[in-house]
Amino acid sequence: MAGLVLVAVGVGIAVWLMLGRGPRGETELALFQMMAADPAPCFLTDPAGQLILRNEAAEVRFKGDARQLHQLLERQVLNPGELLLRLQRAADAEGSAREDLPGPDGLLRLTVHRASGDRFFWRLDEIALSREDMGAEQRADRAPAVAVGNDLEDVPVAIMTFGPDGVMRIANLAARELMWKGEIRAAMFHDLFEGLGRPVSEWLADVVAGRHPGGSEVLRVRGEEERFLQITLRRYVDGGRPGGLAILNDATRLKTMEAQFAQSQKMQAIGQLAGGIAHDFNNLLTAISGHCDLLLLRHGREDSDFADLEQIRQNANRAASLVGQLLAFSRKQTLNPEVIDLEDVLADLTHLLNRLMVDKVELSLGHLGRESGKTLGKIRADKRQIEQVLINLVVNARDAMPDGGDIRIETEPVTLAEDMKRDRATVPAGDYTVIRVVDHGIGIPDHQLRQIFEPFFTTKRVGEGTGLGLSMAYGIVKQSGGYIFVDSVVGQGTTFSLWFPVFEGEERAAAAEVRRIAMKQGEGVILLVEDEASVRAFASRALSLRGYTVLEAANAEEALAKLDDKTLHVDLFVTDVVMPGMDGPAWVRRAHLDRPNVKVVFMSGYAEDGLAEDQARVPNSVFLPKPFSLNDLTNTVQGLLS
Repeated sequence: MAGLVLVAVGVGIAVWLMLGRGPRGETELALFQMMAADPAPCFLTDPAGQLILRNEAAEVRFKGDARQLHQLLERQVLNPGELLLRLQRAADAEGSAREDLPGPDGLLRLTVHRASGDRFFWRLDEIALSREDMGAEQRADRAPAVAVGNDLEDVPVAIMTFGPDGVMRIANLAARELMWKGEIRAAMFHDLFEGLGRPVSEWLADVVAGRHPGGSEVLRVRGEEERFLQITLRRYVDGGRPGGLAILNDATRLKTMEAQFAQSQKMQAIGQLAGGIAHDFNNLLTAISGHCDLLLLRHGREDSDFADLEQIRQNANRAASLVGQLLAFSRKQTLNPEVIDLEDVLADLTHLLNRLMVDKVELSLGHLGRESGKTLGKIRADKRQIEQVLINLVVNARDAMPDGGDIRIETEPVTLAEDMKRDRATVPAGDYTVIRVVDHGIGIPDHQLRQIFEPFFTTKRVGEGTGLGLSMAYGIVKQSGGYIFVDSVVGQGTTFSLWFPVFEGEERAAAAEVRRIAMKQGEGVILLVEDEASVRAFASRALSLRGYTVLEAANAEEALAKLDDKTLHVDLFVTDVVMPGMDGPAWVRRAHLDRPNVKVVFMSGYAEDGLAEDQARVPNSVFLPKPFSLNDLTNTVQGLLS
């Protein structure tokens, strides 16, 4: 049973709210002793805000049997739960945090320190302000006002006061140091702050008039993109004149952390959306290009419809490439990783990259570290995709130098002795192969750097780019186990740095590809399972034209029902991976209990790595990514069955 125990320590008394045990360790006992003698209300809480200990001062000030800290502060603080959670998070990250709040007779300073283990030590100080100018009685329909005298200059809290018209009346020393490094200036409320979502002058006017009780808002310092202050605004009277009292606390770090978290959540959500859209488009493109292939079988080059059909097929391929970029961003693209040497890749790619250059723009290569005897380590990645990343970065660098200049591609072996933290990423210690694309162009403004890897974000004019190049590069590098960073100075240029971990394992032989064989009539029975009717219709016709007997099923349950007929002979399962109900690998494993020798072709608009673990447990299976052509499908089937 929880209970209260009064413990005398020195000259003070502490109240232990028993949770079935006493102080935990010497550190907590020392804190226990310190709190007992403290004249200010002090509390010890767990992460959930449950009171473990409060001293005599707290017992006198806050009577009652409350078990949560926010319950004690409800009459002192607006929205105490939100305030306590924010301060506790800051203390957990920084070790301590504090906030100054306006009270009826002065200021309340709430301070929190991270104590031993998962405990938090809270202290509440009252800072008295002069009451000589309390003013007239407030109207009943107005919010209570704080009385402020003229002795705020040396108060160790940043305080400003404003008239109802927004004119600043007072800025004490702490406020001037926070805002202007100690300078004395004249200012208007709306000239200092912005970012409320409505005019800040309206907020001030509402508070001064009593239409709004006041409270705390995080605002941006006008003219400073990355600086935020928490403004706690209350109504006050000075010699009978109403006004607004603002207590300022620096909230830049908190706002930055919030923005970083929101950005990571947004990127994750966009990635999931992009992956889902790409999957659906791959099904549509499979049907479009597949039926186009069926029509081309009946129309030769001399046919008047041949050119139109070719246009459909080529544009379907272009759309497939665009979808591939979406999948690359969402890191669900099918990659074919191999051990590669980036110097060899660049040597092969140089001719193509030089062809992309325009007048006054030159390309140069450099391999750093050779003079010190360091060699560039090999990496494991999809060579074709890495080439595409480099092409995109070089094209962007070229377009960033309308007046010409030099683009330099550098490679360098780098060894990190300890983890490197940069932006929102942590690069583990180890050996890396770094490749940089450096230009001396117009640069990228800071506010755009946070968005450049988002899909469809572009600084180019309409029609000059899709906005998918850098998002694709981001996805490919991440999916390859690497990191991509950007440094830019407006007017001086931009550097993109790609960090790939050096591959230290044994070089494995490339996975055996499905054997390409000459077109011939096939033999065998195929069970085709695909929930997308248009894809199923195309695949069924394509395989039937090659001489196979095709049995169709719209889902896994229908496929298993057909296989209940033990007299039915099936040579091959061709199945979609993601379907309503039971997925492809699941129903195939069940079917293999009775038919263990049936080979399998898995089809999907998602990446193969999402299937890898399931496919590894399915013998004699291959993966066919969507969208695929008629020849892709028939060659895969013929290669597997032969």
